[in-house]
Amino acid sequence: MRLLVKNGRVVDPETKTDGLFDILIEDRRIIEVRSGIEAPSCPAVDAAGLVVVPGLIDMHVHLREPGFEAKETIATGTRAAARGGFTTVCAMPNTCPVNDCPRTTREILAAAARDAVVNVLPIAAVSLGSLGAELVDMAGLVAAGAVAFSDDGRPVADARLMKRAIESAKALGTLVIDHCEDKALSGNGVMHEGPNSRRFGLAGIPAAAEEVMVARDISLAGQAGGRVHLAHLSTRGSVAVLREGRERGIAVSAEATPHHLILTDAALEGRDPNFKMSPPLRAREDMESLVEALKSGLIDAIATDHAPHTPGEKSRGMEQAPFGIVGLETAVPLILDRFVRTRTISLGRFVELLAGRPARLLGLRDKGRIAVGADADLTLLNLTEDMTVDPDKFESKGRNTPFAGWKLKGLAVMTIVGGRVAYPFDFVFSPARPGGSAT
Repeated sequence: MRLLVKNGRVVDPETKTDGLFDILIEDRRIIEVRSGIEAPSCPAVDAAGLVVVPGLIDMHVHLREPGFEAKETIATGTRAAARGGFTTVCAMPNTCPVNDCPRTTREILAAAARDAVVNVLPIAAVSLGSLGAELVDMAGLVAAGAVAFSDDGRPVADARLMKRAIESAKALGTLVIDHCEDKALSGNGVMHEGPNSRRFGLAGIPAAAEEVMVARDISLAGQAGGRVHLAHLSTRGSVAVLREGRERGIAVSAEATPHHLILTDAALEGRDPNFKMSPPLRAREDMESLVEALKSGLIDAIATDHAPHTPGEKSRGMEQAPFGIVGLETAVPLILDRFVRTRTISLGRFVELLAGRPARLLGLRDKGRIAVGADADLTLLNLTEDMTVDPDKFESKGRNTPFAGWKLKGLAVMTIVGGRVAYPFDFVFSPARPGGSAT
């Protein structure tokens, strides 16, 4: 299969590319990148006026399958990803059964081969059942297709187990991702502990619940000589400890979510469970610290932590509703509108955060860049198109978003996975135009 993407502004900081180029694809790979490519018999996409970037990668997604298909499935979750501009998603292991053995990893990959419209990369559990007691067969899981390890949704409370996991991951050339939370400190909290939690009469989760685990993980990574990745960083103190760890030469990376970069705990005043997530929305100074870390390069990646729940679950009120929001279909418009359009970050930095750096952290050598020989995963962006967040139009089963009704500028308009147009879902080529250009 061949495909020609013409006339787009190609942006890829890894290859130092920013200009008008054509991209020729054959057999799922990029075979040529230059101006003026002519391929008369080849189907073509006219990308004039659009920005073409490496296919976006979400390191942190809950697809819920197997076991929680009422919330999401691989089919619906990957359709949401494609609509949102993501060509690759990493599936967290808190499914039922937990992805803690090679058989489950292979079953997830088989389901993805059958039902997914984007690439699905399984992340396996660190401990059996994510119970924190016994290390999984990490070598067997890597051989089966796992790209990283995490007990996300639960912290790895046992420091000795965490150190062993980091050491094993180092030997295997892979990564441990930790949900940094001290459960003894977070207790039954439902929002950030501070003046607003007291004002709203809601149980709080202190910043220290995250920060002590961030400090522990960085220390363990230093002792083990391995790598650790900090999921959904949310506090000013965590940013400070991350910076110190980097200055000490420790191999620690971190991600931030759009919601922690944009919202604060003041949003909980209405007690809407769609603003309830773990870690919770923090104070304004925490949000501002994360944004500065995003600008400076301290934060490596933006990840959605896409966590769909049924409407019934989210209608139980703040105390009883589960933590989590969906994000695959809102992340790109939010970051383009609130950070790129305002020049808080450059378009190149956007690409680094959502494609290049995630690919390098996960060891995906052929993804996250636009170059000859790389995988033909591309995202096409319209930086000037207006959109309104409408949960009723989501491809995801989840409707649990705090951004309903937000008016944003900029979005993904086409997602190409392995040289195939994955979104728009009804995309057809018109034979009436030269080269079979897109309609």
